Amino acid sequence: MTSNRCVPLFAAGLLLCAAASAPAQERPEIAREPTPPQAVGAAHTLRQIPEACARIEGVFTGQAEPPYRFSVKESYPGCQPRARLVNADEVHPDSAQGWIYHDEIRIPSAACAGQVAVARIWRKPGADGLELDAQGRARIYLDQAKADAESGKRPEPALYAAQLRVEGESCGG
Repeated sequence: MTSNRCVPLFAAGLLLCAAASAPAQERPEIAREPTPPQAVGAAHTLRQIPEACARIEGVFTGQAEPPYRFSVKESYPGCQPRARLVNADEVHPDSAQGWIYHDEIRIPSAACAGQVAVARIWRKPGADGLELDAQGRARIYLDQAKADAESGKRPEPALYAAQLRVEGESCGG
C-alpha cells in the first residue's frame, strides 16, 4: 500500500503541508541522487535555503503516525532574508505562473525498506529589478535604498515553497 501523508510543518507562522499532486514540471533544476538511508531518531538537514535564512530539517520517528517529522529552523542568528519561504498549499507552485520546480530531495528510511521522505522545493524569482553593473554584479546603494523605502517602493522578494510527504509502506507500530 502506497500512501501520501500530509505532514504539517510549523515554523515562523507557516504551515507547509504536502499536496498529493505531482509537479507540473517533471524534472527539478537540481538533479540529485537519493540521500543515504537515515536511522530512526537521527535528525538531518534536508535542504538549506540561505536566501530565506531557513534550513529544513527532518527525522524518521519510527511510528505509524507521523512516520517522519519536518521542521524549519533559522539558518543562523541575525540572518537577513532576501527571500521568503511560503506555504506550498496556498500558492500551488505546480500550477502557478512563474514558479520553477527547483529541487527534489528523497530520504530513504534505514529501518523501513521502501519508505521514503520526499521534499520538493519550488522557487519564484523576485521582481527586484536590479541591473548588473560592468563587473556583472547587482549593487544596492544605501542612499537609493533608503529613498526607495521612504517612498514605499520595495522590491518583491524571491519566494520558495516546500512540499513535503512520505511515500511507501508504513512500518511503524
